[in-house]
Amino acid sequence: MEAAYEPRQDRAKGRLTKKAAKIPTASEAEERAYWEREDSTADLDWRRAKRVRLPNLQPSTTAISLRLPVSLLEEIKIAAHKRDVPYQSLIKMWLSEKVG
Repeated sequence: MEAAYEPRQDRAKGRLTKKAAKIPTASEAEERAYWEREDSTADLDWRRAKRVRLPNLQPSTTAISLRLPVSLLEEIKIAAHKRDVPYQSLIKMWLSEKVG
């Protein structure tokens, strides 16, 4: 099954209009391939956009290696223990407060 959908800029009125196009919907792979080669920026009308909250979305993370003096790491672990949080989480909290 294919959907008829291709927005087009109406230059006279400055808004998006729809014209027929063939978007494959038979399989996810075909639809993915379609959107990989097609430009979807014409589909966006930011004047009608609404903010949404995604409370369960986790930010992507990456592992790093950080060399610290043993005494500094011990102090961080003590501070984390007093706050009842893992020391790595405490380091992330402190970095976030300083940077952001």
